[in-house]
Amino acid sequence: MREFFKKNILITGGTGTFGKAFIHYLNNLKYKPSKICIYARDEHKFHDLENSNLFKKNVRLFIGDVRDQKRLELATSGMDIVVHAAALKHVPFAEYNPMETISTNILGSNNLINACTKNKVKKCILVSTDKAVNPINLYGSTKLCAEKIFIASNNITAGKTKFAVVRYGNVLGSRGSLIEKLKSSKKNNQKSFNLTHKDMTRFWITIEEAVNFVGQSINKMEGGEIFIPKMKSMKIINCIKVFLPKAKINNIGIRPGEKIHETLIHQETKNVFDCGKYYTILPEFKFWTQKKYKLRGKKTKDKFEYSSNTNKFWIKDNQLERTVL
Repeated sequence: MREFFKKNILITGGTGTFGKAFIHYLNNLKYKPSKICIYARDEHKFHDLENSNLFKKNVRLFIGDVRDQKRLELATSGMDIVVHAAALKHVPFAEYNPMETISTNILGSNNLINACTKNKVKKCILVSTDKAVNPINLYGSTKLCAEKIFIASNNITAGKTKFAVVRYGNVLGSRGSLIEKLKSSKKNNQKSFNLTHKDMTRFWITIEEAVNFVGQSINKMEGGEIFIPKMKSMKIINCIKVFLPKAKINNIGIRPGEKIHETLIHQETKNVFDCGKYYTILPEFKFWTQKKYKLRGKKTKDKFEYSSNTNKFWIKDNQLERTVL
């Protein structure tokens, strides 16, 4: 893929699970970027990154917060492509600290859009989540807002800066995820584990699949799209049984802001196209035409929905074991 060849790339939230995996992805391409700039606010994570095998000559570390637009303007200066992965992501923390979450996830995204527009960055893509679809918690609501302002920003840039979104589900083994908790419980020989609902399902994707899909989406984007990979589902109770087959499972009830099943495409969504291994949602603005997009896909039927409980593809227990154990 030549999309990144000799380009300057900025990754916000670049010290997290996704950011580090994306650095690895970029520096293993045949046609490598000139510069990879990591924008984050935790100096300790920067120190760890600097002392890891990910730190190459083309990697730059830029301390900053997405709430600081002037700092973002400095960081985006001279950049060709920006990947926006910075966010406050933990649902309970977001509920307890709503304005902090709004300031980072919504206002911070808008700051980045303004900075990219001012510096004529060619492409900027937002990393979003299934929780942005028909949200019932604050975190999901802020990611929905971020998606909306990213798509709408294409109206004011006249194609000079293109904005798009990638939306996917849970990443296997990401920091603070269920899989990490289960690994820790297995290591400590834990005898019981809490489950909020016996029927709960989730979409799952490996970090390698996620970064590859983001890279491919950047290559394809014309501005205004939401790209959604076709993912596999798994019941949470089955995940627990893979790691802790003899543990007692305590049903504690659904937590505030939690869904039994997640949805990546709501049935009321228009302009959904099945593109083989992924879906593309095009903007619903009347003055935007499909002719703008080089789609190789077929429009889905009315009221099409992509939900974790009705998915055609499921992770088998032995597949999960091979992937994460």
